[in-house]
Amino acid sequence: MIYRNHIDLLRLRERKMSSDNQWSADEDEGPFSRLIRKSRDSPFVPVGITGFVTVVSYGLYKLKNRRDKKMSIHLIHMRVAAQGFVVGAVTLGVLYSMYKDYIRPRFFNVSKK
Repeated sequence: MIYRNHIDLLRLRERKMSSDNQWSADEDEGPFSRLIRKSRDSPFVPVGITGFVTVVSYGLYKLKNRRDKKMSIHLIHMRVAAQGFVVGAVTLGVLYSMYKDYIRPRFFNVSKK
């Protein structure tokens, strides 16, 4: 089969991907419903988002009371704290997923869903 242009090839790829993964780009899913679905799949996503927003909000609030500290140092500390919270939430999510998929079925004879 000869493809006339790049668009035909992309359409073929899209059809293959939509049939393989049961997801297609044609689905009308808003950002909030997607967040709800992702939260059910991995419960640490909203924890990471909430922690990130909390750390950034607190850092911006404390921006007024930074006294002698340079603004760049304050922003660097705020960024590191926010990233640390998100990385911690992702790590906990991965550990929970490994426990749910590998450890619990092996030792407690629970079937996978």
